[in-house]
Amino acid sequence: MPTVLILGAASDMAVAIARKYATEKYAVQLAARKPEQLYALQQDLQIRAGVPVTTHAFDALDFASHPAFYRQLEVKPDIVICVFGYLGDQQAAQSDWNEAARILHTNYTGAVSILNVVAEDMAARQSGAIIGISSVAGDRGRMSNYLYGSAKAGFTAYLSGLRNRLFHTGVHVMSVQPGFVNTRMTENLTLPPLLTAQPEEVAKDIFKGAAARRNVIYTKWFWRYIMFIIRNIPEFIFKKLKL
Repeated sequence: MPTVLILGAASDMAVAIARKYATEKYAVQLAARKPEQLYALQQDLQIRAGVPVTTHAFDALDFASHPAFYRQLEVKPDIVICVFGYLGDQQAAQSDWNEAARILHTNYTGAVSILNVVAEDMAARQSGAIIGISSVAGDRGRMSNYLYGSAKAGFTAYLSGLRNRLFHTGVHVMSVQPGFVNTRMTENLTLPPLLTAQPEEVAKDIFKGAAARRNVIYTKWFWRYIMFIIRNIPEFIFKKLKL
């Protein structure tokens, strides 16, 4: 039975991804900072899907612990999905380095730290897949969330380089670029309904894209074209906009 490791398993998106992979008969490893919060999900997946589900303590910001965390997994995963992220408060982060650092380290440094460990193992085994959840916010910096967007831009570039490197070892890397998603992370934002995906939609797109060994997916699909337009607005016009 193939195994999927979900990093940041307590989020709404991660729960939907876990449910999707469990129904497709994957053993599921759930990793989060407070694994005790995963107990109900673990029991539900085991009962409904009839697959092995384990929980693990994982702190994205405790970089030094990442090699030991991965070593202690009794079964090394076939697929690793990096879901954790932190939107943060852009206004506060502009003057508070602690908030800025949390945004940058959660969305970029922490992800790079653990995925470097995963990549070394998969490259040695010459098999596996890494899926990173980035964001359309990284496609172009905007005044409303440029700290979060810059971290996601870095993560997108990292995944691109990792995909280039690991292709030669038989390991696949897929970048996921969600637009608006209706989750707890965005519950205080006013999101346009037609442009907003549900976590279950994102999970289905990820499973389908990974099965097809896609390199980059946008979810919902039309964000690829929205961001193409936004990326190509001339800078002398773009800088005058309030986005």
